[in-house]
Amino acid sequence: MTATATQTYTLGEFHQFEGGGRRFLYLVPAGAIFEMDEAVATVIGLLKSGQSDHDDLVGRVAAKGFSYADADELVTELSRARVIVGQDYVKAPLDPPPADFPLQSLVMNLTNQCNLSCTYCYEFGEDKVATPEGKPKFMDLPTAKASVDFLLSQSSGRNTVHITFFGGETLMNFPLLKQVVTYATERATEQGRGIDFSLTTNATLLTPAIIEFLSENKIGVTVSMDGPADLHDKLRVFSNGKGSYDMIAPRVKALIQGHRTRPITARVTLTNGVTDVLRIYKHLKHDLGFHEVGFAPVTTSPDRLYSINERGMDGVLDDFHKLADEYLEYALRGEMHGFSNVSDTIAELIQGVNKSHPCGAALGLLGVGPSGDIAPCHRFVDSDTHSLGNIATGVDREKQADFLNRGHVNNKYDCQTCWARPLCAGGCHHEAFVRYGDTGHANLHYCDWIRDWTDTCLRIYGTISAHNPEFLEQFAERKALN
Repeated sequence: MTATATQTYTLGEFHQFEGGGRRFLYLVPAGAIFEMDEAVATVIGLLKSGQSDHDDLVGRVAAKGFSYADADELVTELSRARVIVGQDYVKAPLDPPPADFPLQSLVMNLTNQCNLSCTYCYEFGEDKVATPEGKPKFMDLPTAKASVDFLLSQSSGRNTVHITFFGGETLMNFPLLKQVVTYATERATEQGRGIDFSLTTNATLLTPAIIEFLSENKIGVTVSMDGPADLHDKLRVFSNGKGSYDMIAPRVKALIQGHRTRPITARVTLTNGVTDVLRIYKHLKHDLGFHEVGFAPVTTSPDRLYSINERGMDGVLDDFHKLADEYLEYALRGEMHGFSNVSDTIAELIQGVNKSHPCGAALGLLGVGPSGDIAPCHRFVDSDTHSLGNIATGVDREKQADFLNRGHVNNKYDCQTCWARPLCAGGCHHEAFVRYGDTGHANLHYCDWIRDWTDTCLRIYGTISAHNPEFLEQFAERKALN
């Protein structure tokens, strides 16, 4: 008797969904998508009522109209794919990252100063983790050059690396930004490597000369903007309480018109009273002309006045669904839509992402503050509690390993039975710290929301793959996915 014949099968870990009139399986252990034909559906249907040994299952499948040989082969293949699992199956945990995982991106906080006083700011607001007291307010050139050298030395094997300029308000230290672009490009070229740049800005300091520089150097730009004036000005204000929209809007239009080498994107922070996703998207995409618009609920404690309650989040999800439907309509016509919350998830599905960690923080990405202190990402810059070292002395590998160990999905109990964990891995480290006081805690307040949204994106993916697969191929080419 073969080992296969002695197996007693149960259903494996997967999520079923439909798209375009077809049925699919999202296999959780692999983060992979497979179309489900009638034969596979038959096996799954038979095991829904309980376990079955190999011979019994093959016989029951054969009784549904399949030859015994085909039924046996089908059951064996589904076992190998872990759609069904035997009694000796043990779920293999994701491996920890190697200790020498090469750096890919560096977020350089050129300054911790800002000319706005946004109420919800994670750096200076009520939930801040930064401790900037006594530290430089602006990064200097020696620290910046050392940061570039650090990135290049710690990214062995990477043909191309990336620098994101951040703040505070990034453009308050624009002279240094220009110097960094020149220095980093020269150093990377000397090594026969590529380097690209991006930045995030509130757009208040944009000038024609700055826009020209950004375009000439192909620097990606993300603008923090929360919609039309009445919504944007609720919380994105100057220190005197005056809204910033009227200053930003014409500069954004000039940026979009003048920067022709990279798409310009908007990043919206959703807060209490600023949740009209459809109206915000229409204004930023169609009235102002942003290439893509992405939305994220504010990171905050639940008792803040600007936090979004459960009812508000339900409304946000409803609007997300409506925009997702619009995205699908565009895709089926072969047209790109600007809702990046769908695009980002589709990109991960194409790549078959199966995350051990929510993001690249402290792994392929690090943040550097004006003082040269190293942080897991830009959201922890200038936080003594979360410092991982300094550019002058290098990364404290013990602290880095501790951060990554606590953030690994294997160590998040609540994630182990969640089918969406390959794409989520428990959610943002910073969000977890603000909410639960632990960067390794799963963001339980978003679990149902994330599962709903992931299912929506899977259905979109399935429908596109059924009716316009060329769109996915072109999408992958544009995004340089592999």
